[in-house]
Amino acid sequence: MQAEQSLREGRLQEALAELQAQVRKEPANAKYRIFLFQLLAVLGQWERASNQLNVLEEMDPESLPMVQTYREALRCELLRAEVFAGRRSPLIFGDPEPWMALLLEALQLTAGGHHAQAQMARDQAFEGAATTAGTLDGQPFEWLADADPRLGPMLEAVINGRYYWVPWQRIRTLALEQPSDLRDYVWMPAGFTWANGGEAVGLIPSRYPGSQASADPQVQLGRKTEWLEQESGIYLGIGQRMLATDQNEYPLLDIRRIDLAAPEAAPQATTDSDDG
Repeated sequence: MQAEQSLREGRLQEALAELQAQVRKEPANAKYRIFLFQLLAVLGQWERASNQLNVLEEMDPESLPMVQTYREALRCELLRAEVFAGRRSPLIFGDPEPWMALLLEALQLTAGGHHAQAQMARDQAFEGAATTAGTLDGQPFEWLADADPRLGPMLEAVINGRYYWVPWQRIRTLALEQPSDLRDYVWMPAGFTWANGGEAVGLIPSRYPGSQASADPQVQLGRKTEWLEQESGIYLGIGQRMLATDQNEYPLLDIRRIDLAAPEAAPQATTDSDDG
C-alpha cells in the first residue's frame, strides 16, 4: 500500500495521511488500524494511538494481548516524559542504593539546564554503581552502560505495565528478538532473567525521550542516533538507544543477547520512589 512506501522513504506525514484515508475507506480492517496505531506511536501521538487500540479491542478479539501490552506502554510514555523533564521520579527495580538517588538528582539538574552540577552528581553516581562484566552477543566486556549519561548504569523498561529504571547489576540475562514490526522501533520486546533467578518479559523503549519530535524522520523511526551537545560538553541522545561497553557501542535493535555476571541478587520488583 502507498503508506508503506511513504514510510520506507521517510515521509511520515504523507504515510499518516494515506493510512488515515485507507482506514476511513475500510474502517473494519484491523490490519490497517494496527499499522495506524504503530505509526501514531512513532510520531509520539500517544492519545490517538491509544484510541486506535480501543477500537481494535472492540472489533478484533485476537488483538487483545497486543492491545493490553501496548496500552500500558503508551501510558508509561506519559510518565517517562515527566521523568526526563525532572517532574517525576521513576520506579527503581529492587532496593534503593545511594548512587541511584544521585543519578536521579543529576537527571533533575539536567532537565533544569544545570549541566555542570548534574555532571558532578552523575560522576558520584557512576563511582558508586557496581561494574557489570559479561558478554554481548558473545563479545566479552568489563562494563556495560547506556551510552546516554542520563541513564548510564540503568536500563529503562516497562515491566508488568509499569515504567522502571532497572540497574544493570540486577540483570543476569537480557534477550531481544529481531525487530519485526514498526512498533519494535518504539518499544523493543525483551526477556529478562534477574540476578536472583527470576524471570519476566517486558518492553524497552527503543528510542531516547523526545525522539518523536525530531525533524529527522530517521531519528523518529529509531533508525539512527544523534547526540546533542549541551553545555559542559555533555551529549544527550535522541533516536535509537545505544549501549556502550569498554569495547564498543551497540545500537539496541542490533543486540540479541546480553549475559551479565551480576554482582548481587535482587528482589523480583519493588519500588524506590513513585510520585504517583
